[in-house]
Amino acid sequence: MNLSPSQKRYLRGLAHALSPVIMTGNKGVTAAVINEFSIALDHHELVKVKLGSDDRDDRAMQIAALVDATKAQVVQTIGRVASFYRHNAKQPRLALPK
Repeated sequence: MNLSPSQKRYLRGLAHALSPVIMTGNKGVTAAVINEFSIALDHHELVKVKLGSDDRDDRAMQIAALVDATKAQVVQTIGRVASFYRHNAKQPRLALPK
């Protein structure tokens, strides 16, 4: 499911008030981080992640690794913080606009 621009705008507005739930450390994206991130997406659908790297390319690789491992979609990235969305078909929490 690809998000439309209006859906991304709506999710960015919701993500603004959120605090980061997942934080990556010096080791980057590990299996444990991916597991916790997937659990957080199942529970919240919209999750903020604080990336621990100073390097922009390294942060982009971490974001790509999280997206590939969990099939989430990037809503927004600002500096070291990225917001992700993944729809939960069993228990939807957010109603997206069309």
